[in-house]
Amino acid sequence: MDLIISTLNMSKIGYFYTDCLVPMVGNNPYATAEGNSTELSINAEVYSLPSRKLVALQLRSIFIKYKSKPFCEKLLSWVKSSGCARVIVLSSSHSYQRNDLQLRSTPFRYLLTPSMQKSVQNKIKSLNWEEMEKSRCIPEIDDSEFCIRIPGGGITKTLYDESCSKEIQMAVLLKFVSEGDNIPDALGLVEYLNEWLQIIKPLSDDPTVSASRWKIPSSWRLLFGSGLPPALF
Repeated sequence: MDLIISTLNMSKIGYFYTDCLVPMVGNNPYATAEGNSTELSINAEVYSLPSRKLVALQLRSIFIKYKSKPFCEKLLSWVKSSGCARVIVLSSSHSYQRNDLQLRSTPFRYLLTPSMQKSVQNKIKSLNWEEMEKSRCIPEIDDSEFCIRIPGGGITKTLYDESCSKEIQMAVLLKFVSEGDNIPDALGLVEYLNEWLQIIKPLSDDPTVSASRWKIPSSWRLLFGSGLPPALF
């Protein structure tokens, strides 16, 4: 989301007020000069790009215990009342929990709610994407039923299930990832999204050329802190 907001220079239009997230405040993560670096940002903000009919919700905090389900309900209620045509969730899943088939194939997967399938299924098929496979609901039990599981995906599965029952057009795009430096994963996921929506036009068939066109936000320079304090030495 940082890459999309930064690259498209989306404008902040408001906040998604909720008591479900741990409170936080910080300076402008997309600062380009000292003049706008002191603008405040909080745990859930909404950005828009009217020319592309695009709205982005960026979450920067973790959920308070037992509050993730109420958050999903509130978010989807807002989606319906706002008249959003469709919702795309960018997410991830634990890489170490892949099965043998997933280990041998692309690390990207997608899911579509039934109402979303009707409008985009043909386009998705033309991209030769792989749908998230069903796995045993209880992995330790051999005769357990099969269902969609997204281990490590946070609220993704709840959002997907609720959207299916509420007939909301939603697509989930995710990548199998490991803990650590996830900048390459972020670039890979927005490229995956870009294959479908063409958020930025690729200059050539070389994916590295397109990847270099995403604008890295200034806040990513401090992803692993600001370095060791000189006083240590």
